[in-house]
Amino acid sequence: MFCDSIPAANPGSYQDTWIGHCISYNFSGCFHAHPKGNSMPNHLNKENSPYLLQHANNPVDWHPWGEEALQKAKAENKPIFLSIGYAACHWCHVMEHESFEDADTAALMNEHFINIKVDREERPDIDGIYMQAVIAMTGSGGWPMSVFLTPELQPFYAGTYFPPVRRFNMPAFKDILTGLSNAWLNDRAEVEKTGAQVSNHLQTLVKTQNNDSVTHDHLNAIAKAMQSSYDWGYGGWGDAPKFPQAMAIEFLLHHSVASKTEEHLKLINHCLKAMARGGMYDVIGGGFSRYSTDNLWRVPHFEKMLYDNALLARVYLHAWQVTKEPAYKRIVEETLDFVSREMTHAKGGFFSSLDADSERVEGKFYVWSLNEIREVLKEDSTFFEAAYGIIADGNWEGKTVLHRQMDDAALATRFGLNLEAVPAKLAESHSRLLTARSARIRPGTDDKVLTSWNGLMLAAFAEAARVLASSTPRSREYLNLATRSAGFLLTELRPNGQLRRAWREGKTTNVVFLEDYASLILGLLELYQTDFNNTWFAAAKELADEMIERFNDPEGGFFDTPHDGEKLIIRPKDIQDNATPSGNSLACQALIKLAAYTDEGKYRDIAEKSLKLISSFVLQYPLGFANWLSAAENAAGKMKQVAVLGEAGNENFQQMIHALRAEYRPGLITAASSHPIKEGSPALLNRRVMLEEKSTAYVCEGFICKQPTTEIEILIEQINY
Repeated sequence: MFCDSIPAANPGSYQDTWIGHCISYNFSGCFHAHPKGNSMPNHLNKENSPYLLQHANNPVDWHPWGEEALQKAKAENKPIFLSIGYAACHWCHVMEHESFEDADTAALMNEHFINIKVDREERPDIDGIYMQAVIAMTGSGGWPMSVFLTPELQPFYAGTYFPPVRRFNMPAFKDILTGLSNAWLNDRAEVEKTGAQVSNHLQTLVKTQNNDSVTHDHLNAIAKAMQSSYDWGYGGWGDAPKFPQAMAIEFLLHHSVASKTEEHLKLINHCLKAMARGGMYDVIGGGFSRYSTDNLWRVPHFEKMLYDNALLARVYLHAWQVTKEPAYKRIVEETLDFVSREMTHAKGGFFSSLDADSERVEGKFYVWSLNEIREVLKEDSTFFEAAYGIIADGNWEGKTVLHRQMDDAALATRFGLNLEAVPAKLAESHSRLLTARSARIRPGTDDKVLTSWNGLMLAAFAEAARVLASSTPRSREYLNLATRSAGFLLTELRPNGQLRRAWREGKTTNVVFLEDYASLILGLLELYQTDFNNTWFAAAKELADEMIERFNDPEGGFFDTPHDGEKLIIRPKDIQDNATPSGNSLACQALIKLAAYTDEGKYRDIAEKSLKLISSFVLQYPLGFANWLSAAENAAGKMKQVAVLGEAGNENFQQMIHALRAEYRPGLITAASSHPIKEGSPALLNRRVMLEEKSTAYVCEGFICKQPTTEIEILIEQINY
C-alpha cells in the first residue's frame, strides 16, 4: 500500500470507458542545480485547515485553491501541480517528509509549477472531480492525490504517492517534475490534447440516464450476490486491504428485516465478529481504524475517521437489536465513548479524525511490547496474553497489535472461570492499559468540524440514546451529546442561516455541498425520533426545501455543488457510495422519510426519480451503491408511519414508545406529541386525538391507517404485521 486508497470497486463508467492514454514523458532527465528552498511560511499559513497548516512551512511555495493561484498559473503560463490529501493520511505524511520538505524538490516545483494544496475533506468537489481523472488515467486512485493541470484546470498527468527515488517500480518524483516541465515547454500540443481528452471524459460521467426503478426482485438478487461473493475465510469482501463496508452490512440487515428472513444473519454475524476481534477495532480505547492492511483484520491503517465510527456504531447497534448479542452492544458503547472522550469539541461538534502516526511512526500509539503489558497488568497478564495470543516477538514489526485469539468459552475453561466473568476481567485489563496508553504522545487530531460527517455521528448518538435507553445508564449522556451536536451544527455551521461545510476555531468555510445538507437532515430526523422536539423536525424540513432549491437536477438526482457555487471544469454529480455515503443516496433517504412525515408528494417524487440513476450500475457493483440500497428498500416497500399521542410521563405512553424502539425497524418512522398537538409538529400528527383520554397510537402504511389503539399488544401486532 503506497497510498490511502478508495474502498469500493469503481463502476465501469469510471474507468472502462476511458480510451485515452497517458503521455509517455521522459522521466530520466534532470535539471541544472537550483537554489535551496527557504523555510519561510508559504501561502498556507493563514488557512484554517489542519492539513493545509501541516504544510505551511514547507519550502514548496504552496497556495490554497482559489482565484489568486489560478490566475497566477494563467499569468505565468505554468502548469499546476495539485496535491490533495487529508490530515490523518499516513502516505500524505510520507510524501511530505520525502519530497515537500526537501529543498531541491521544492525548488523544482517552485520554478516550473504553480503548486496548490487541497484538503479533500474541506473540498470534496475538487477531490471528486480529480479523483475521477486519476482513476481514468491510471485505473485506481487514492491519497495523496497528485494531479498536473493546465492553467485551464484540465488534468494531463495523474497519480497518487510518488517516491523521492526510483522504487516500487515507480519513477522518482523529481524525474516526473522534470519530464512534465519539459513536455509543457516542448510538447505543449500533446499535453493540451491529453488534458482535453480527460476533461471530455469527465463531462460524460456527469451525464446520467433515467432507467428502471430498483425492485424487490433486484434487491433479492443483490443480497444473494453479496452473499455469494463474501469472504467466508476471513470476513468482508475482497482481498486486503479490507474495508469495513458498513453500508453493505447495513443493507443486508435492512433487507433481512424487510423480507422477514434470517438468510443473511450468518454472514452479518461472521463479518461483525471478525472486525471486532481487534486490530482494526481498538479493543483498549474503542473505535475503528480506517481499514485492515491484511486479510485477518489484524494490522490496521491506524487513522481513525469520524465517519467510519458513525457508520459502524449504527451497524453494531442494529445488529444488537436483531441478535441481542451482548458483544455488539459493548462495541457500540465503547465506540461512542471513544468519540465522546477523544473526538468531541467542548461546544458540541465532532472532530474529523485522529492521525495514523505519532512521533512520525505509524501506529506507535496503539501497539505494545510483551514487557509493557506485563508491567501494567502484573498478575493478570497471563490471562490477557492467552486471550490475545501475545508473544515476545509480537505480530507486527516486533510489536503487538492486540487481536483476539482465544474466545470467552476457551478462556473460561483454561482459567477455571465462569463464562460471565471473562468479559468483565478483560474489560478491567483494557481499562488499566487505556490509562497507561494515555500517558503516551498522542496522534494528531484534525479538529475541524465537518457538517456531513457530524450529521452521521449525530444520527449514531441520537439513535443509540433511544435504543439503549432501558439498558445502559450512558444513554442519557448520548442524548445530551446528540442535542449539543445538533445545536452546534444549526448555529456555528449555519451562520446567518447559511449552512457551511466546515468549522474550526470559530471560522467557517464559505462552501457547502449536497452531502452536508442531506447528512444533517437525516441526523436531525433521528434526533427528533429520540426526544420528539419539533425544533429538529422543523429544521430538517427547512433544510430539505433549501437543498432541493440549491442542488436539484431536473434530469434526476442532485448536483454535489449548489447552483451558485464555484464554477469548476465540471459540475460534479457523484452517485457512488465510497468511504462515505454519496450526497445523492443520503438525499434520497432523507426525502423518503420526509415524505412519510409530511404527506408532501414532491419529496417522494424526487426520491424515486433519484433512485433511477443507479439501476444500470447497482446490479453489477452493489458494494459501490450500498447506501442507495437501504433507500431502495424503503422506496420499494411500504414504510410504516406511527403517530403516538400522550403525556411524556405517562406509563402507557412510555411503554408504547419503548415497543416501537425495542426491535430494529428501518422501515418505520415515528412522531409523538402531547395533546393538544404542538405547533410545528409533523403532518403525520394532524387531526389525531387521544381515545378515552389514554395514550393512543395510530399506525399507517401506504395510504391506509389502521384502527387507533390504546393497547400495547395491539400496537405491536399492527407494526409487526
